[in-house]
Amino acid sequence: MSDKKVIDFTTGNPAKHILNFYWPLLMTSMLQQLYNFVDVMIVGQGLGDSAFASVGNMSSIFFLIVGFSFGLANGFGVLIAQSFGAKDIKQLRHRLAGTIQLSVVLAILLTTFSVTMLPTLLRLMNTDPSLMKNCLKYGYIVFGGISLSICYNVSAAILRALGDSKTPLRAIIISSIINLGLDSFFIFVLHMGVESAAIATVVSQVISAIICINRLRHIEMIQLEKSDFLNDSRIYIDLFANGLPMAFMNSITAIGCMVVQHYINELGTDYTTAYSACSKYLNLFMCPAATAGNAMSAYTSQNYGAREYGRIVSGLKVCLTISFITYIVLGSVMTFFPEFLAKLLIQGDAPIRLVCEYLPICGMTIIAVDCLFVIRSAVQGMGHPVPPMWSGVLEMVLRIAVIVLGTSNIGFRAAAYAEIAAWVGALAVNVLAFSRILGPNLKSVIDKPGIKQVQLSHIKM
Repeated sequence: MSDKKVIDFTTGNPAKHILNFYWPLLMTSMLQQLYNFVDVMIVGQGLGDSAFASVGNMSSIFFLIVGFSFGLANGFGVLIAQSFGAKDIKQLRHRLAGTIQLSVVLAILLTTFSVTMLPTLLRLMNTDPSLMKNCLKYGYIVFGGISLSICYNVSAAILRALGDSKTPLRAIIISSIINLGLDSFFIFVLHMGVESAAIATVVSQVISAIICINRLRHIEMIQLEKSDFLNDSRIYIDLFANGLPMAFMNSITAIGCMVVQHYINELGTDYTTAYSACSKYLNLFMCPAATAGNAMSAYTSQNYGAREYGRIVSGLKVCLTISFITYIVLGSVMTFFPEFLAKLLIQGDAPIRLVCEYLPICGMTIIAVDCLFVIRSAVQGMGHPVPPMWSGVLEMVLRIAVIVLGTSNIGFRAAAYAEIAAWVGALAVNVLAFSRILGPNLKSVIDKPGIKQVQLSHIKM
């Protein structure tokens, strides 16, 4: 198989390249969110609000563990994309080999940690005793197979770094069909409990990982040899230096979400159910902008490696335009149709009423996080993961401060305001970082004789 699916973002029309890369990536992300959404909808409709709350209660813990691996994989992918953009294939292969080695170690450590610490994490979140049994049933199976999720995340990150967004799409289409088919069969035919949703998830992850790995095996430029795995310490240090801040950013954000979940759980199971539904919708409706961020990361990484700084500005305009369009559409749905959305997932009158309080608040302000995804990804793509990590710390602090101070005064709505505060604070940090990092690089290139005209032409859309 040739390398025709690989996209070189350093030449050609930026908007055309980004959109060609974005659409398969968006379909991949939406399918992931959609099958997660339908997954819990099947649980809620088939097993009731209590089972729905149990699975939803696991979301922040899942983000803590999987988010760490996802951040690390994306950090590794940035360096691979930079090597590809610089046309340094030897360095690319060494970085790829190092990524594989480190990912194996990561899978072992995270599986051990998540399975061992699951009961403790659930107690720290003040999980209602009536939900604990189902949480453990679901969690032990999902986290026992966490290495499969890591395998897919790493493989997909490498493919995206090389400009291939179509293979992860194919993987998700196939695995989603399998996941939803198994969910329905287990719950409605065999009448199994929440553990069936976890089993279906693990099986689908096996399929998606196999498809992505098979594609990687057929890309000629990254056919690894034994010598590629004989890396010096510098390769591992570079990978960790770029990957760990991104991983910690996700985990720090997850900790803030777990604290919010703790305060919500204290209010009772109706609140846990409502918050689970709201979280599912936020994740689903953030998806188009988050995908624009992933596209921006791959695009920025290649162009930063090639020193095509003007093209980064052009890419930023395209991705921010995508974010504004999706905000107008999806923000409006959250604002004006919260009751309809709530009834798709849950049944009780009290949780539905709570969802109707939360969603319109976030719907009107979700533009902040939509822009955050794009600008933060650009900063990470330029090989500067530390500012986004500190923005994650600020997110955590703001979430915790608002939920602690607000719950007693405004109740469930404090969770919505906690999200908004976190989004705005993190956006401000990343906007400042982007301007400080790219500005001097862009100016240094434009100021060179004979290059000014070329670089300025890249900035025009």
